[in-house]
Amino acid sequence: MHPTTPDVRYFVVKGQLWRCTNPSLNEQERERLVRDLMDARRDVKKAKRADDSRMLSSARARVDAAKVGLGERGPVWWGDGSRDYNRCRVDLSPYADWYNALDTTKDE
Repeated sequence: MHPTTPDVRYFVVKGQLWRCTNPSLNEQERERLVRDLMDARRDVKKAKRADDSRMLSSARARVDAAKVGLGERGPVWWGDGSRDYNRCRVDLSPYADWYNALDTTKDE
């Protein structure tokens, strides 16, 4: 399991912050979006194997739409005006001290 920031906005993989799913989504909506995401990711793989650029573009757009719906991309899901650190290095973010205090060997 990857460490999650104390404010539950991000998880950390290999020293990089990734935005968590919006916790205010109801379970049914979250499950639907995750299914959509997994289907789209499978279609990305199929399109790459088939070397089909149109199919790949469509599948990637569906991946993006699902991730935006989940709150992992696009507008932030919190309302306090805090900056988004998605895809930033944790050591260059306000979470650096928190992260450095962890046993980061679990994040390998």
